[in-house]
Order: sequence, then structure tokens, then C-alpha cells
Amino acid sequence: MRAALVGIDFGQGDFGASVEELQLLARSAGAEPVTTITAKRSAPDSAYFVGSGKADEIGQAVLDERIEIVIFNHALSPAQQRNLEKRLNIRVLDRTSLILDIFAQRAASHEGKLQVELAQLQHLATRLIRGWTHLERQKGGIGLRGPGETQLETDRRLIGERVKALRARLAKLRKQHETQRRSRGRSQTFSVSLVGYTNAGKSTLFNAVTKAGVYVADQLFATLDTTSRRVYMGQEVGNVVISDTVGFVRELPHQLVAAFRATLEETIHADLLLHVVDASSPVRMEQIEQVNLVLKEIGADHIPQILVWNKIDAAGLEPSVERDEYAKISRVFLSARTGVGVDLLRDSIVEWAKAAPGARLNQAYPIDADPADDTEDELDIDDEAQEPDVSDSGDDSGIARSSLTTHVGSH
Repeated sequence: MRAALVGIDFGQGDFGASVEELQLLARSAGAEPVTTITAKRSAPDSAYFVGSGKADEIGQAVLDERIEIVIFNHALSPAQQRNLEKRLNIRVLDRTSLILDIFAQRAASHEGKLQVELAQLQHLATRLIRGWTHLERQKGGIGLRGPGETQLETDRRLIGERVKALRARLAKLRKQHETQRRSRGRSQTFSVSLVGYTNAGKSTLFNAVTKAGVYVADQLFATLDTTSRRVYMGQEVGNVVISDTVGFVRELPHQLVAAFRATLEETIHADLLLHVVDASSPVRMEQIEQVNLVLKEIGADHIPQILVWNKIDAAGLEPSVERDEYAKISRVFLSARTGVGVDLLRDSIVEWAKAAPGARLNQAYPIDADPADDTEDELDIDDEAQEPDVSDSGDDSGIARSSLTTHVGSH
């Protein structure tokens, strides 16, 4: 689908990086960016967001380039979106709708699909009038009067009922997650969650440490569902549960944050966060800030973090470990794709697990056992619920190296 991308520079942040990210988002959704239209404004136009003159420029580009869809790098109000579609006579998508569409394509598990549907319905509820203007009023005349409810009200009521049902089902899944976490808590198993900006290489790092074989690709939001593995970290620590979570992005729609709260709660209840950073990105500090904002929104900003600077092979850095003023490990530099420095991260996790308050050694294997002989033991997934995928992965003698080299985005 041929797409025209529109970005407005309001003088905040790195505008060039934001436009590049929009191009990645569009390609991840299956669109082909043909042209990019930019402008500078001090504030959005109330009617068209970009102003009438720029709207006409977009309309001309639609005709000249045979554009099939226009994608804005901003959140549009329902009125702005409706006005633009009328003026351009073409479908207009804002950033929120684009991200929701990508999530809808990527959702694979039952829980993930429920969460995406909930977010989509919450977003759609504000835009119903655009789709039902021809049925907004009740029919008049003898024998044609309705039961007292307009079509628009009917749709809102049906959406409200569906949203209520989805929240109830997600609440049930949330309780199942809590039961599993309590089970881990009773055994005092140390829990680690990988967080970070999308396409920073979290899933590749997860595979390198756990041998999980999680899907990775050079695209945004390649992984949506939380996957967990039990990894044997030696006799001193025993098993550690490591979880791979959905990636974050700037201006992540609030509907998604709310809908994916059950998934993100795996992060909230972790003992340690591995904040994966793309060391080769020129806007890495801004990305770190965006991830921390989302962590604060979900109540996970108090959990200890290790900043994992990934893709050091692309950034020209050497594998190393940095400590803070309290001698605690604060940064680890590595490359998940090549495996260089992954052993340093493993040692860092062990050090944090041993120093955790109230930590008790979790002797999952007898001293004379070889954990490398252990095979993965998948949990059975109920048709009505998607639990985090947990399996035993032993690797006492060395680091599980990732052999995935098919993309640049997960170095």
C-alpha cells in the first residue's frame, strides 16, 4: 500500500529520528512509504492539524504519487481526522491507529489478541460518529419510529459491553499470572525482566541467554507476548526466571499501556530489570528516557535496573562492566548477536541475585547433576488463557550463544 507520511516539527526532541521511526512503523504495518511531507508549526491547527495550505499540498502529493493512505506522525483528534479525510478524499491514519494496527498483526496468543482488541475498541469508541453519520438520527414517520435508541447509541452500548467482557477475561488471566508469580515467590526464585525500546535487540539477547528460540526480526514490535524461561545460573543461585516483554516506543498509546497491563505486570513484579539499549542509535539517551517514562506509568520505576548497552559491534565499543558509586553493577556492554559480553551479563545477574534482600539459594539441581542435560519443559497453555511460557534451560558450563544473524536490528 503506497503511503504518504506527514510529520510536523514542533521544536521538541529529535525530529529527524522521529520521522525515521515513522517510516519503520509504516513498513512494519505493511505500507510502502512513497513520500514524506514535513512542516514546522508552533502549535497544531484545530481543524486540519497541519493547516489548510499544507493539507492542499498533501492532497496534491496524493494525486501525483498515487497515494493510497496518509499516515500522520501524531495523534489526531476525531474531528481533525474526519476533516482531513473529507478534504483529501483518502483514508487518513494517525500514529495511535498505526501502532494499534501493528499490534493487531503481531498478536499471536489468546491473551495478546484480547489486549489488542480492547485497545482498538477503546480507540474506536471516540470515532464512532465518523462511521455512522448516516444512521445518527432515529427514523421518523408513522410505523418507522425506533425503540428510542439511535444506531450510534446502539454501537456505543455494544462496544461498551464488549469492552466489559474483555476486561473480565483479562482480569481472570491476571489472576492466573498472580498465582504463578506467588508460586515463584514461595520458592524465592529470582525474577529478571528485559525491557527496552522496540528493536533494541531484547529478544535476541533473551535467546542468547536462555536458548529460547523466540522470534526476532528487524522490525518494530516483533514480539508482543511475554515469554519466560527458567535458567540455571549455577549452584550458588540455582534457577532464575528471565522474561522477555513487549518493546516500548515514544508516545506509546495509553490504550495499549492500559490494555497490556496484565502483560507488563511481569515487569512490575520483577526483582531486576535489564534495560536493553541500542548502543549504535544516535538517539539512545532519548529512547532510555522514553522507556523510563513508560516504566513510571506502570509503576515499575522503583525496580533496580542494569543498563545493557547492546550492539556494541555496530557502535565500536568493547565488552565491559561499569559500577555505580555503591559498587553495584549499573551497565554492561555486549553484543547479543555475536555473543560477546553475554557472559558478563550472566555474571551480573548472578551477583544481583546473590545480593537480593531475603535471597535464598534455589538449589534446583543436586550438586553432582549436570544441568546441561535438562531439557525444556513447556507449560500447557489453556485455550482460554495464554500464560507466560516457562521452561527449564540448563547451561552451567558456558553461555548460550545466539546464532541468529538474519537482521541488523537485534545485534
